[in-house]
Amino acid sequence: MTACIDVAIKGSIAEVVLNRPRAYNAFDLDMMRRLTSALMRLAADDAVRGLLISANGSAFCAGGDLKWATGGEGTPAGAFHELAACFHLAILEIRRMPKPVAAAIDGVAAGGGFSLALACDFRIMAQSAVLRQAYTSSGLCLDGGGSFHLPRLVGLSRALEIAAFDRPITARRAEQWGLVTRIVPDGTARRQAFDLLEQLSRSAIHAFGRAKQLFTDAFHHSIETHLELERQALCACAEHPEGREGLAAFAEKRKPRFSSAPLKRA
Repeated sequence: MTACIDVAIKGSIAEVVLNRPRAYNAFDLDMMRRLTSALMRLAADDAVRGLLISANGSAFCAGGDLKWATGGEGTPAGAFHELAACFHLAILEIRRMPKPVAAAIDGVAAGGGFSLALACDFRIMAQSAVLRQAYTSSGLCLDGGGSFHLPRLVGLSRALEIAAFDRPITARRAEQWGLVTRIVPDGTARRQAFDLLEQLSRSAIHAFGRAKQLFTDAFHHSIETHLELERQALCACAEHPEGREGLAAFAEKRKPRFSSAPLKRA
């Protein structure tokens, strides 16, 4: 039986592949548990300096498997309750991971697949790919952090429009609305997302991780609290091997060599 989640590591970049193509990579509880486990393992691996989420088949991810949710012995609400709990752990791992995470979007990213993509730091989208929030068309509300990330990316008015009408979002429109990082020719999203992460892996990943944490938490704090968190993060970066290397390189008028520094926090 083919694994529904595949993991491959090339150099310092790990790739997590959604591998349930016959179901358009829709996730049931088993698949989501495997995805969450893989994300936890890779988040803790200091040798991994970037993470790519991609998919096999004609779709990135069609979201939660509604056939699974409605075909069990219990109620759909009970199935969603358990599935969402596991899905939320995966989203938190992506947002709290102190390393860049990129999604390579080929085909459709809908429902939970849409939310999964939005949780990533970067989204590389094939020019023929399509985004759909999809939840409301099935009488459901957004999940997987979709209602958290969407208004932060496109603004409240646009997020409400997407929730109300659920029109397919083309790559061109997604770029105009700030939903994706880059549009690329079909068949190249995976490679170009990998190349982006490989480029980032040679930069100061620890500093990126600190910035990512500050951005993620920025909407929850007062300016006074956030400024103090910035100061603490800045000092931690200065004490980290990457920070020391960057400062030394500046003083010595040379390019810093970040990729050799350990990823562990100071």
